[in-house]
Parts: sequence; structure tokens; C-alpha cells
Amino acid sequence: MSDTPTPAEGAPQFLGKQTALPASPEDAVLDYVPNPRPGALYLVRFAAPEFTSLCPVTGAPDFAHLVIDYAPGDTVVESKSLKLFLGSFRNHNGFHEDVTVGIGQRLNEEMRPRWLRIGGYWYPRGGIPIDVFWQSGPSPEGLWVPDQGVAGYRGRG
Repeated sequence: MSDTPTPAEGAPQFLGKQTALPASPEDAVLDYVPNPRPGALYLVRFAAPEFTSLCPVTGAPDFAHLVIDYAPGDTVVESKSLKLFLGSFRNHNGFHEDVTVGIGQRLNEEMRPRWLRIGGYWYPRGGIPIDVFWQSGPSPEGLWVPDQGVAGYRGRG
């Protein structure tokens, strides 16, 4: 059995098909495809500026701008499956820290990139914005890692 994760049945499950959002992050399936540039050191960025989950205390919606950066190993995550996975958090109760770190850890464990980081720039809850950051370790030498480009929350100022 290979150590490289493969999508179910060997091909992306969702590409080109109308697909409902998974009921929960646990039900979401992430598809991975072979890295089209194996051996090359490069960075992939996904930005989800309208990410939502639910407050575990009140059940009210929480909003964030997520930025996921990674240097691929043998695979890359298929973007539609990532979109469905992120969308599955709309009905998920979780603290900002758990949601942000959990997304990064799941991608890191399944995809096994050379490096991965996630920034969760959460809009204020109770008047306090919360930004959460996680990375798999130091970035590989020679990898260009740009700033995530999300300004700190300033309110109306």
C-alpha cells in the first residue's frame, strides 16, 4: 500500500459534478491529485475570504478570512473538494483556534506537503478580533513565502 493518499476510486470525486455541501467537516472528503511539478519547490495559496463556522457557545455565525499556503509534496489538494470541505464548516460549532488549526492539521496529515501554514483572520466576536496561525514547521530553504496580505482588523478606522 502506498504512503501517498489517493482520491477514492483513483480520480477526483467532485470535479465536473454538481455536489451538495457535506453535512460536517468529518463527512467531507478531500481529493488529492499528483503534483504536476514533482520535485519543484513552489508555493500554492488558497484564500477563503468568506469562511463561516458557528460559535460553540451561542450558535451564532462566525466569519473569517482564511489563507492556506503550502509547498506540495507528491500531491496537491483538488480545489473543489477543498471548497466543499471549507463550506462544511457552515454548520459546525467550533472555537476559532480549533477550526483554524484543525483545517491545517487535516490538510497536513492527509496531503503530506513539504510545508503548510494557515492564517485564520477572524472578525470580532464579543468586540475582539481573533487571528489564529498554524504551520507544520519551518518553511523549506529557498521557498518564497509572501506575506498573507490580510490586514489586521481596524473596524471603521
